[in-house]
Order: sequence, then structure tokens, then C-alpha cells
Amino acid sequence: MIKVGIVGATGYAGQQLLWLLFNHSKIDVCFLSSYNYANSAYSQVYPQYNTFINKYCIDMQTAEKKLPMIDVLFSALPHGKFFPIIEKALNQGVKVIDLSADFRIKDSNVFKKWYQIEHPKKYLLKNSVYGLPELYKEKIRKAKLVANPGCYPTASILALAPLVNSQLVDLSSIIIDAKSGISGAGRKPKLSNVFSECNESIRAYSVTCHRHTAEIEQEISNLYGDKINLSFIPHLIPMNRGILATCYVTLKKNISEESLYSLYEDFYRDEYFVRITSKLPETKWVKRSNLCDIGIRVDKRTSKVLIISAIDNLIKGAAGQAVQNMNIMFGFEETEGLKLISITP
Repeated sequence: MIKVGIVGATGYAGQQLLWLLFNHSKIDVCFLSSYNYANSAYSQVYPQYNTFINKYCIDMQTAEKKLPMIDVLFSALPHGKFFPIIEKALNQGVKVIDLSADFRIKDSNVFKKWYQIEHPKKYLLKNSVYGLPELYKEKIRKAKLVANPGCYPTASILALAPLVNSQLVDLSSIIIDAKSGISGAGRKPKLSNVFSECNESIRAYSVTCHRHTAEIEQEISNLYGDKINLSFIPHLIPMNRGILATCYVTLKKNISEESLYSLYEDFYRDEYFVRITSKLPETKWVKRSNLCDIGIRVDKRTSKVLIISAIDNLIKGAAGQAVQNMNIMFGFEETEGLKLISITP
């Protein structure tokens, strides 16, 4: 049994993580830490866990004292809040999976530009591994610190990776139009996210300045082997969970839709959680699963290729991907605890 600790356990991603780990056959959750609910029973915060999760949340200082008890520490804290404890965990041989953005961006200057804070643990960046298993599985297997990708980047990078990797893309042409459910904004209450403000409406936000832009550009540039700037436009839609990313690209040469499907099927041939589908993806087909559905269309009239991907932002876009990374790091079956299929309605 692998012993686990979670800091930030009472946010949406932390709660989703606990739900997955509770159903994992090889995991023992040792502690749950929360800034806002220290000394409260977890089932008081989330009553659905009553009789199943009997632990009380602890504060960060107590979590630090319990680090010698665990094998892996998950952080589902907001960016910038995990820095005080991460070094202590790593120095005690604890593997770390960070669901925040603190270690995703490899260049500390780029991090400072987009997140408006100085990175206090720059030396750890060179050893952190970007935790997108479909691209970096072997590095994840050997990693001690994994930076779990963001939800928008997961959907966008998986959609674009085969095309970009094949060097077929016109570098100046990439546009990502992505839409997310409200849970992507986190559990902390904000006026813009209350029901009466967002129901019956859809809105673009952080246009030209969303922080996930840097993360997507970094990974797409790595795949291509050259610096790529792209346009990323996120939207908030009135549903609880899910992301649909529509990516528009121009190719350097004409390629048939059938050939593009073959390219994608070959690229993701051994990846359980990526489904290449002839039917255009919908969020309801991946809801509450760790799956990413990808569909492709060629617009011959405009010479554009459209790649559409769908994920559950709280699972493949956060907690599920974190568990997938843990499975790889500890030599479990990659699918352990994650063989979840969406149910409808």
C-alpha cells in the first residue's frame, strides 16, 4: 500500500482526488490538510463522505509533521501556496504531485510574467516533470516532482500534439477556442460565478492574457522544436464540469481527413485514455471520466483543419491525471482506479 497525503483537500480538485483515491486498491490516505477547514470533519465539508471518510482535516503545520508517514504528497492548493512545504517533502524522500501551476512553467521569468510572483524555488524547476502522461510517460516514471497540467492545456495540447509533432502546422495559424464549466474557477465564491450571474449566459474571459497560454505555448513549442505563439480564448459556460476545446490550424500542405485520422490513431495507439472518434466529441461523453475524446474535421473551403477535444476538467484536467501520474511513478497499472465511463443523462 502506498501512503498518501493531500494538502488543499477541500477544494473541488482535492475532493475529486480523494474520491478517486478512496476507490484505488493500492492507496492508504494518511492525512487531509485544509487551510479553511482545519479541525473539521471532512464529512462536514462534503456530507456525501459521511461514514466513508472519517478523517478530520489538519492544518499545514501538522501536515508537515506527518510527512515522514507518507510516500507521495498531492497538492491541490492555489498557485504560490505550496512553496513552504514542497522542499521539506522532497528532502524526506516523499514524491510530490502538484496540481497547481507552480512547477509547470520551466522558465522562472515566464512564470513571473504570467503569475505576477517571483518563483522562490527556481532550482526545482529543472527537475520537475510536466505530468502529461501521453507525452512524458518515461520521464514521469522516474520523477520525484510532477507538475500536473492545467485543464485547458490538457485538452488543447492533446488535441494539437500529433499535428505539431509531425511538423505539418503553419506556426502562425494556431487558434484555440475553449469552453469550461464553472467548477474550473474553483470552490472559492466569486460574484462572477454565482448562479444568477452565469446561468443563461456564456462569456469570454482573460482574453489575450489567460495564464494557461504560457503553459500551452511551452509544450507546443517543445513538440515542434521551435518557438510558437498562439491565440487562446477561454469561455465560461453554465455547466458544472467539462471542457471543449476547438483548435483551428492551417497546414503546410493539403492532407485528407482520413490521413489525419490515421496520424492521430497512430500517435495515441497505446494510450488508454485518449479516444480518437469519428463522431465529434461532446463533454457529456467524458463527464466524470479520465478520458479525452478527439475528433477532426478538414474544411476544404478555407484550408483549415479543426481538432475538437473534450475532457472532464476535474478529472483528466486535474485529479484523474494526478492519479494517472501516481500510478506511473509507483509502477501500478496506469488505469488503476481510473476505469471510469461516463453515464447519461
